[in-house]
Order: sequence, then structure tokens, then C-alpha cells
Amino acid sequence: MTTVLVVDDDLNICRITKLYLEKSGYAVQTANDGEQALTQFDELHPDFIVLDIMMPKRDGWEVCQKIRAKSDVPILMLTARGHVDERIEGLQMGADDYLVKPFDPNELVARVTTILRRTLLRTEAAAPAHLYEVGSLRVDSLSHDVTVEGQFVALPKKEYELLLFFVRNPNQVFTREDLIAKIWGWDFEGEDRVVDLYIKRLRQKLSALTDRKEDWSIRTVWGVGYKFEGPGAC
Repeated sequence: MTTVLVVDDDLNICRITKLYLEKSGYAVQTANDGEQALTQFDELHPDFIVLDIMMPKRDGWEVCQKIRAKSDVPILMLTARGHVDERIEGLQMGADDYLVKPFDPNELVARVTTILRRTLLRTEAAAPAHLYEVGSLRVDSLSHDVTVEGQFVALPKKEYELLLFFVRNPNQVFTREDLIAKIWGWDFEGEDRVVDLYIKRLRQKLSALTDRKEDWSIRTVWGVGYKFEGPGAC
């Protein structure tokens, strides 16, 4: 689930913004001053930041600068003042968009969604279209080769398609129904537990070729489904 950090010293704005974003499917955390925002950022590694400008301890300008020094996470800045020079300054500091208070929460959600979609498209365009590498795991969608620490892994068609789907969509949770639809198709008439069997086979085949703990894994999210965790996925 995409995580949004909302930073504003107005508790009512935080509450309403959180409500609307969560209703749209986002996970939301809040902070009420600049210091807390930086702490939350380091702890949560959010996918998006809604950042107020006028705040105690550290203002939004400083928070934006410090975050931009180490991350390209999308930032939407909020302000009660709508001067053109302020908007330009915010964009020059690295903000992706600018919204003037008072604002319609629906517009904020729409902007968050649009910016995230645009960011994802840029990331996909910059990455090799056919090669996925996470730690020692390498999947080539052109040759259909899968290797771990340079050793070839022979995978049947469905196991390969399942692994390719995971590396293309890292750090996202998928239910068995999601995976059935993506890999086997909506007309599949078997049991959804077939997913568990294929996951088990993949884990065994991939882990058998390395003795060291990898920075990737196919993790079970109990009561929900599975996700491929890989911070270095590309």
C-alpha cells in the first residue's frame, strides 16, 4: 500500500486529509511540525509527502530542502498564501506541485494520484525494460533467463511468469485471487491454493543456490497474500 506522510501544524487539516486519502486507498501518517516530519520521513520512507510551509521548529522550505538532499520522493506543498513567487520558489526547491489553502480534499487526492502515476511512469521509462536485478537475483524477460549468483535456475512457464510478475511489482501485496488472475487467468477453475504450491517451489529453487541471506524474499502476509520484498529492485 502506498504510504503518504501529511505534515501540517493544523490538526484539523491533518485529520481531514488523512480521512480522504485513506478513503482512496492510501496508508497515511501525520506530523505536526518540521522536526517531527524529518523524523517520520527517516522512519517511514513514505512514497509521497504533503508538506505545509508555515510550521513550528522547521518550516516547509527547510524540510523540503533536507528531504531533497537525500530523496526524490514526490512532495506536494501546502500554503495559506498563493503568491506566484512562493510557488516558483517551492518548485525550484524540488517540490512536485503546490496547493493553496483552503483547498478541496478531493483535489488534493487527485493531485497525489496524478503525481504518483507520473512518477511511476518516469521510473519505468528510466529502467531497462527487460532486465530486473535484486541482489544476486537476475531475471531477463527477453531471454527468460533466471540466475542467482550467476547460476542458472530452470523454471517451468508458470513459475517463471509468477517470479517475473513479482519482480516487476516489488513491495506490493497481492492476494491469491490477484495472482490467479494475473498468471493463470480469470477462467482458471482450480483451487487458489495452487498459488501456495508455486510460491513454495520458487522459494526452494531460488534459495538452494545461495548460502547467504538475501535482501529479497517472497514473503507471506498472513491473512492477505504474498509480496516480493526487494529494496534494490530495478
